Amino acid sequence: MENKTNIKPLKGKIALVAGATRGAGRGIAVMLGAAGATVYCTGRSVRGSASDINRDETIDETAEMVTARGGIGIPVRCDHTHEEEVKALFERIAKEQEGRLDLLVNDIWGGENLTHWGTPFWEQPLCDALLMQERAIKTHLITSYYGAPLMIKRGEGLIIEITDGSTYNYRGNLYYSLAKISPIHLAEAMAQELSPRGVTALAVTPGFLRSEQMLEHFDVGEDNWRDAVAKEPHYIESETPYFVGQAIAALAGDPNVSEKAGRALTSWDLSDEYGFSDVDGRRPHWGNYAKSQGLTIN
Repeated sequence: MENKTNIKPLKGKIALVAGATRGAGRGIAVMLGAAGATVYCTGRSVRGSASDINRDETIDETAEMVTARGGIGIPVRCDHTHEEEVKALFERIAKEQEGRLDLLVNDIWGGENLTHWGTPFWEQPLCDALLMQERAIKTHLITSYYGAPLMIKRGEGLIIEITDGSTYNYRGNLYYSLAKISPIHLAEAMAQELSPRGVTALAVTPGFLRSEQMLEHFDVGEDNWRDAVAKEPHYIESETPYFVGQAIAALAGDPNVSEKAGRALTSWDLSDEYGFSDVDGRRPHWGNYAKSQGLTIN
């Protein structure tokens, strides 16, 4: 991904991507960097110390990618389930950026190994179910609790909840549904209380995400991802994490973003609105594709 333009619409803006280690979080952080933002990249995996998910990606790499694209990447290890660590994070941002925080992206997930597909909720390990809610909901609450006051003090800012799906439809698993629908309502509810104070809150979902873990699941790489279509036909409409990353960058640079307060938006509809393409030149549209295939759109 070469930086093909010197235009930096987010230069001077301060962003925090909570959950920037991999997947959508990394894609969002990098594209904010490409737009010139200073991006605090948080997560639990740092070089030499992986999280319990035990993957190779780290926030250090993400921050370096942000800087390479023209922004300023700042990695900060933070377990967002621990209130004291989150509080210290925002105290650091306030000190280093003179109280400024323009954008907060809540992308913390950590439920990769906690979802038991095809198993009724009463037969699943309750410990996994509760841990999923702690990681996917409690973390977002704690992070917004300490981040919002920085924005309220300045009377401006944007909080974005990243989730899976833009509706309240059941997502095939009770606990997964709860974890992914809750951020939509968090954004809707936060918008009610924040909008009068000049701060906008909304939710955004990617489509069929071509994350590092999904590529690994299908035993392909970004250079030959289409080979996975033989195993999963719907993968033909997948998108890279940088697609939703561009969606977030576009929202952050939109002076009229407050008009979208409380809404649940999609990467594909935002691509139509703002005119961006994925980094491979495609314009994947999961909404249109799902309708053409008779699939339920979450």
